[in-house]
Amino acid sequence: MFTPPQKILENYAKVMVDFALGKGAGIKAGEVVYLVYDLEAKPLALAIYRRILEKGGHPIVKSADEDFEKVFFEKANDDQLKFTPKKYLKSLVDTIDHRLYLIAPKNPLLLKDIDPQKIVLANSSRQILKKWFFEKEDKGKLTWSLCLYGTPGLAKEASLSIEEFWGQIIKACFLDKDDPISFWRDVFSKINDLIKKMNALPVEKFHIISKDTDLYITLGEKRVWKGGSGANIPSFEIFTSPDWRGTEGKIYFDYPLYRYGNIIKNIYLEFKNGKVIKAKAEKNEKLLSEMIFKQKNADKVGEFSLTDKRFSKISKFMANTLYDENFGGEFGNCHIALGSAYHFCFSKDQKKMKKKDWQNLGFNDSVEHCDIINTQKKEVFAILKNGVEKLIYKDGIFVI
Repeated sequence: MFTPPQKILENYAKVMVDFALGKGAGIKAGEVVYLVYDLEAKPLALAIYRRILEKGGHPIVKSADEDFEKVFFEKANDDQLKFTPKKYLKSLVDTIDHRLYLIAPKNPLLLKDIDPQKIVLANSSRQILKKWFFEKEDKGKLTWSLCLYGTPGLAKEASLSIEEFWGQIIKACFLDKDDPISFWRDVFSKINDLIKKMNALPVEKFHIISKDTDLYITLGEKRVWKGGSGANIPSFEIFTSPDWRGTEGKIYFDYPLYRYGNIIKNIYLEFKNGKVIKAKAEKNEKLLSEMIFKQKNADKVGEFSLTDKRFSKISKFMANTLYDENFGGEFGNCHIALGSAYHFCFSKDQKKMKKKDWQNLGFNDSVEHCDIINTQKKEVFAILKNGVEKLIYKDGIFVI
C-alpha cells in the first residue's frame, strides 16, 4: 500500500486544520471537530487528529468502512433504509463546531449492482441531518471541509498509477511547499479579486455555449458569487446558487460522474421552466433518472460554477467530483449541481431568513447536491439587466 511521506501528511493536516476549517482561519482552542474518514485514509486521519490536539481542539472521530455500507444496501429493508437516529444526530450537530470528511474509497464502484431506488430511499431519509447542518451553518456556528486521500481504486478508475494520482493531490494542494498555506492564501486572494468583479456586474442571466450546450441560467435577486473559503480542498471554482426557476435550454457533460458507487457517462440534460424535462446518459441512465426524478427537487439547479485554469493545478481526470469539479486543463470547467442551493450565496443576513423566504427567492432545497462537469471549450456570456451581453469566460479563463 502506497503511503505519502510523513512531511506531506503533516502539511496536509496543517492545510485542513489551520486553514480550511474556519473559512481560512483554522480552528480555535476549545472547539470541537467532527473528523470522519474512510478507512483507507487512516494515515492522514492520524496526522489531522494530532494537529487538532496540537491546536487545542477536541476531536470526535468516526471511521467509515465501505464494506459495511455494501452489506447495508444488500440486506436492509425499507424501514432500515429509512431509519434515522434523530436524537443522536441532533446531539452531534449541537456539539460540534467543525466537520471534516476525508474521502478515500477503496472501490469507487462498490454499489454498482445495488438497486438505485434503495440508495435514493436511504439518501432521502438523511434530509433532516442536512437541514440541521445547514441551519447551524447559516447561524455562523459551523464550518466544514472535504479533502481526498488517494487509493489504488481511485487511481485505477482515473487510469493513473497511485504515484501519479498522489502527484496530482500534492500539486493541487501545494503540499510539497514549505508553507502550503501561504500559497493557498495567495490563490484565494486572486480568486476573491475575480469574485468582486463578478458581483459588481448587474446580471440578469448567464448564457453558456459549448458542444451540445445552449443553456440560460438566471442569477436571481440578492445573489453573490463565492469561492476561496476553505470549504473543500482543493477549491479553485467560483460559484453561485442561482434562481432555479430561470433555467432554460440544454447542457452536455463530458466528464464521467461517480455517484452512489456507480459511474454515469455522457450526461445530457434539458431544462424547461427551471426543471429537468429530459435526462439521458450513455451509461447508467436509470440511476441518473432515479436520482433526478425520484428525489424531491433534485430536478432543479442549486449551483452554477466556473473554474479558471490559471488557478487550478489539476490537469488529470481523477474519478472524484472534489477534484474533477476543480479541473483546470486546457479549457477549465463549468459545472452545475442538481439539488440543494448554498444559503451563503445570499447577499444579505442569512440568520433572518425563513424557509418561505428561501423559496420565494428561488434557492432550491433538496437532500441531493450532485455536481456534473463540462470541461469542453466554451463561452459564457452575462446578459445584463439593460439587455447588453458581455463575454465573461472563454477558453477556461475569466475575461472580465
